Amino acid sequence: MYTAVVCRTHDGPDSLVLEQLPSRPLAAGQVRIAMQAAGLNFPDLLMSRNLYQVKPQLPFTPGMEGAGRISEVGDGVTGYAVGDRVMFTAWHGCFAQEAIAPAEELLRVPQDFTFAEAASFVVAVSTATNALLQRATLQPGETLLVHGAAGGVGLAAVQVGKFLGARVIATASSADRLALAASEGADFGIDYRRENFKERVLEITAGEGADVILDTVGGEVFEQSMRCIAWGGRLLVVGFASGQIPQVRTNQPLLKCFSIVGVRALEHVKRRPHEGAAYRAWMLDAAAHGKLRPRVCATFPLARFRDALALLEGRQATGRVVLEMPS
Repeated sequence: MYTAVVCRTHDGPDSLVLEQLPSRPLAAGQVRIAMQAAGLNFPDLLMSRNLYQVKPQLPFTPGMEGAGRISEVGDGVTGYAVGDRVMFTAWHGCFAQEAIAPAEELLRVPQDFTFAEAASFVVAVSTATNALLQRATLQPGETLLVHGAAGGVGLAAVQVGKFLGARVIATASSADRLALAASEGADFGIDYRRENFKERVLEITAGEGADVILDTVGGEVFEQSMRCIAWGGRLLVVGFASGQIPQVRTNQPLLKCFSIVGVRALEHVKRRPHEGAAYRAWMLDAAAHGKLRPRVCATFPLARFRDALALLEGRQATGRVVLEMPS
């Protein structure tokens, strides 16, 4: 038996409960992981309300990413052994003391990472890396505009953008959040509650606009982003944290010849495994050389999962929020 967070109705985080669940047998190619930490992501909130594109069958355990030690290896698994430190992603199942994952989904934890860092590394950094390295092919010297730059994906995008040699403009809702983005390498910061970010971007770029824009917000932010993008730019659609899905008038990308590019990093791995393996290898190498590292702003024991989710939903997090499992 092990403890897990369980979603039995689609009534949001307040309806989630802790339960004791029986351990399941391993299938061939799977490993059992004694979980040490799980990272929180915005889709966890959406899935608890049945609002995400992935809709697990009830009941299910939330949690898209985690890290721990292998406690059992199934038939046919090679390259991993009991005791190995691993991190992995799944659409659900990580808010628990125990998880089962296919061996091919595992990544080794970078040597100097804590479990909390490992559990909050893969989803956000995969999104930023896939978006900027592969989908946008960000080039040295280009200008990158990152919205929500103090969040998990935003901070990762700042790090990846700087590593790729871009000039990075960060937007956030306060001076403290902009200072955090600056500490990760952002060259310019825009407090969108005090300034018109469209005008500031055009001012910073001498009227040219940003070559690449990473948007996790949607709504009016997306609308204004189309008005400060450079000719031939790439506008990356990562999510809709505002709750508003924007509508595009196609004369806008026509006039500036810019591209609107969708980003779904985990789906990219499944549909194009070789490309997925390439960007994951790149980000793991960058992590090993100290260039990419998640910033964990808060940790909670598994029993306080509601407090952790409330911090995420209230947009109070500056970096990653993590659940830690009792031994």
